[in-house]
Amino acid sequence: MSGKPSGRPKGEQHHIGLLNGFAAYGMWGLVPLFWPLLKPAGAAEILAHRMVWSLAFVVVALLVVRRWAWIGELLRRPRKLGLVAIAAGFITVNWGVYIWAVNSGHVVEASLGYFINPLVTIAIGVLLLKERLRPAQWAAVGVGLAAVIVLTVGYGQPPWISLCLAFSFATYGLVKKKVNLGGIESLAAETAIQFLPALGYLLWLGAHDDATFTQEGPGHAVLLASTGIVTALPLVCFGAAAIRVPLSTLGLLQYLAPVFQFLLGILYFHESMPPARWAGFALVWLALVLLTWDAWRTARKGRAAAAAAAAVTVLRDPNPVDPVEA
Repeated sequence: MSGKPSGRPKGEQHHIGLLNGFAAYGMWGLVPLFWPLLKPAGAAEILAHRMVWSLAFVVVALLVVRRWAWIGELLRRPRKLGLVAIAAGFITVNWGVYIWAVNSGHVVEASLGYFINPLVTIAIGVLLLKERLRPAQWAAVGVGLAAVIVLTVGYGQPPWISLCLAFSFATYGLVKKKVNLGGIESLAAETAIQFLPALGYLLWLGAHDDATFTQEGPGHAVLLASTGIVTALPLVCFGAAAIRVPLSTLGLLQYLAPVFQFLLGILYFHESMPPARWAGFALVWLALVLLTWDAWRTARKGRAAAAAAAAVTVLRDPNPVDPVEA
């Protein structure tokens, strides 16, 4: 379900891309069901295993596709390598907080982090990249800020888990954009940086007889090892979707993951939803509706402008000369 598009018809390529997109965001949305299976391992041990086994998985994937040239290029560019290290740091925070949140009964609050992530991304664009927002985007950011205030009043403190997840992932995305590596390559580089600290921590746990990997039976060990697949497989599907469907479609699909997480938190984990939390989530969803409507309207105007420009070109030169024939 991955790789470059073949010579198949465009409609079939789009269909394959959609399937991969649903698979990627579906797996990300259902992953809260997986982390509790790894207990009694703590969040730090699970995180370390995720780093170690993710590198093992992507190395196998790179052996299959035979893509190694990027490593030499990366090593020759210290600034780019430094950005990869920064990205690895932010995704480490994101992974660790998310695993702890799910296994500590905060699935709903974790889902909120990914709902507000697009708003945080926009805020970072304004503050760091000096981007100019359209009125609807300003309105969405304002509604999102109101949601955080409402949730802060309801919780009695800011929703730290949500904010940490949103800011760490948004910053991670910003750094990855500057690095400009493919999905598998990027994960390989990041986990290569994470590998030695993670392995050292696991060896330290083993030396102190605190490693559940060797104490809870082979089934538990297999589950911990499978964290690599759980991490990398959705990324492979996402990469296959990204090259086959428009970004506007991916933008809509991204909401599947927090929707699934939110529903799991309420229906499966039976987390409470007092009125203040419902009000905060309603405001966040309103902000996302504004963003989606604005993105759809902007894309529609762009397509109309492109079509008009093409029509003008044809009117000016109805019989263009083929340069090959000339």
